[in-house]
Amino acid sequence: MRSIWVVAHRWFGLATAVFLFIAGLTGAIISWDHEVDEWLNPQLYKAKTQSLDNDLVSPLTLANKFEAENPQLMVSFMPLNIEADHSLLMTVMPRPLPETGKAAPVDFNQVAIDPATSEVQANRMWGQISLSRENILPFLYKLHYSMHIPDGFGIELGILFMGIIAIVWTIDSFIALWISFPKAKSWKKSFRFRWKKGGYKLNFDLHRSGGVWLWGFVVILAVTSISMNLNNEVMRPVISVFSELTPTPFDQRTPTALDEPVNAELTREQILPLAREQADKMGITDPAGGIFYASHYDVYGVGFYRPENDHGDGGLGNPWLYFDGKSGEYLGGKLPGQGTAGDIFIQAQFPLHSGRIIGLPGRVMVSIMGLMIAIFSVTGIIIWAKKRRARVSTRINQALSMSSSLH
Repeated sequence: MRSIWVVAHRWFGLATAVFLFIAGLTGAIISWDHEVDEWLNPQLYKAKTQSLDNDLVSPLTLANKFEAENPQLMVSFMPLNIEADHSLLMTVMPRPLPETGKAAPVDFNQVAIDPATSEVQANRMWGQISLSRENILPFLYKLHYSMHIPDGFGIELGILFMGIIAIVWTIDSFIALWISFPKAKSWKKSFRFRWKKGGYKLNFDLHRSGGVWLWGFVVILAVTSISMNLNNEVMRPVISVFSELTPTPFDQRTPTALDEPVNAELTREQILPLAREQADKMGITDPAGGIFYASHYDVYGVGFYRPENDHGDGGLGNPWLYFDGKSGEYLGGKLPGQGTAGDIFIQAQFPLHSGRIIGLPGRVMVSIMGLMIAIFSVTGIIIWAKKRRARVSTRINQALSMSSSLH
């Protein structure tokens, strides 16, 4: 039986090694995506004009002005507070063309507005395949979860593919742990590193013993990767077997096609008072910190957090409340730490995957784990290559031996 699992680990590992190597290295970097991106691209984050707070235009006014000047675009996400000396960085998407209902062609999906002058100071196409200074971090981020595989057949194929890789990785992690302890009497060998031996023996220990020491963290990253890419397709159906899950508006609605966005009938100014009223009923005291419009679902989302916690760097993240884009009806929310056991498990997936669940130490750990996953991939390929050479050499020697015996 062990030989079967060894072969399974070999082929599962080879099938995922390149993709996990890339995902590991990019994951180590994008743990610090906001900080690195801001350092690389001050034109997107720092306000071009330095002004006093009372000279700044409000974020909602800036967004409305931008949409009026760019009727082919709608703001899909915007912060409702602007940090001192920062620009208003918004995400935008195309509106449907009146004559076809299809998305208008656009050249960018992020835009930075100077809050003192209302002028556009920079823009970019987030996720574009480019290694330019302004695109490198978004490029790496999207590479991490989709390998930049293009969409097709109405499906986000890259996200689907990496979700499948995550499933194989999860299964293989359990196989790897099983075969790491071949004999009960020699279990200590699976935890040691032969540093002084170097070469192949150290390479083997880094792969096996490193994997044993860090196994729990590896499994967390593997399982949460499934959640990130195949939440509705795999994770929610599996969790619902063990615990009731509260449906979200996105579970209960059929989205329009990727190239068929929908215009909201209610404005952000109409949604925000409804959100504040609902938040007060639910005991949410933080201010509204951001608002998005999910065009393909016709759903508004309002997040409640203070400016310094805009990325949810701690715990299970920030609360979000959802509203219908036509009627303003409250559709439900994501309240950290509330709901069924299954709800809380789902809420924990991104904070666990990113390490943000424990703040800065968690992000450091995720960066280290990204590097280790890349190392496991490389050391695994080296082990396979050495054993393959040995197998080939054995077969050649056997063939030569048989040939000489015949003569």
